[in-house]
Amino acid sequence: MIKIEHLDKTYHLKNANVRALNDVSLQIDKGQIYGIIGYSGAGKSTLVRCLNFLEIPDSGSIEIQGFEKITSNNGVLNVKGKKLRELRRSIGMIFQHFNLLDRSTVFDNVAYPLKYTGLSKAEIEKRVDGLLDLVDLADKKYVYPSQLSGGQKQRVAIARALSNNPKVLLSDEATSALDPEATESILNLLKDLNQKLGITIIMITHEMSVIKTIAKRVAVMEDGCVVEQGDVYDIFANPKKEITKRFIDSASALSNVDQLVEHHTISSNRIVKLTFTRDSVGSATISKISRDYKIDVNIMLANVDYINADALGGIVASMEGKDEDIKNAIEYLNTCSVKVEVIKHV
Repeated sequence: MIKIEHLDKTYHLKNANVRALNDVSLQIDKGQIYGIIGYSGAGKSTLVRCLNFLEIPDSGSIEIQGFEKITSNNGVLNVKGKKLRELRRSIGMIFQHFNLLDRSTVFDNVAYPLKYTGLSKAEIEKRVDGLLDLVDLADKKYVYPSQLSGGQKQRVAIARALSNNPKVLLSDEATSALDPEATESILNLLKDLNQKLGITIIMITHEMSVIKTIAKRVAVMEDGCVVEQGDVYDIFANPKKEITKRFIDSASALSNVDQLVEHHTISSNRIVKLTFTRDSVGSATISKISRDYKIDVNIMLANVDYINADALGGIVASMEGKDEDIKNAIEYLNTCSVKVEVIKHV
């Protein structure tokens, strides 16, 4: 379990002070894949650097299961020396641009963090060989990074991050530099590692599609603050903040609805977006409201996402009929766990 309480961090620049973290509090369960999402400048990278103490927060506390609670008071930690080094070794880190040693082989890159751990040469080789098997790169042991694809480089970086048997793996935009196929491969690898090793993974990203694919819970950051957090499915089904809605739209096939409404002449007096949660996906509500409430429903866009194996459906449709009948149909949809958002009402 990771418990972050009231974390603050301000950068004092020449012309201004920038508050990168503003009273950030989160709780991440052991063995969980947790997503932290935000646009550039939201504070997410500062947060992850505070988690592994590459940056020291001005105030607040971080508690990782198995270690004593670390607090910061005016940028001074209550823990130093050996205890802090042990905590840092328990946290692995993977980066957007891999950070590999170009003149070292795959083996030497993965072995590098083990160099001063007191392990023998034979023990290091055994450990590295096991990690390369784990990330499916055993045949690349003596290859140099320049001979690898982007996805393979990130696998080397993941193996290196796991070399000290960390309790926590931090991923800072680890798929942003990869093509879609490599991204899918890395996300599947991280899910597999989470299941096999029980390791806690914190995903820092600006891509909601990554969160949808891999995370169980998510925190949305804006201007150094956590503005919304919760179960990924619930956040997708019922976002509360405008920034969260924008992120979800970016990962949805229904995001073209604005252009559809703007550029096409639609005679319908009402256009609605219907969200079908796990409790309503598969029900015949559209045909029922057409039949029982005597309205015409024209489906313009439709999509089904799967989030943590649960379906989340979306439909953009026009409704034509008497205002009272449409109102009653919408009220009925709400009773069926279908969220209704009126996009256009003439």
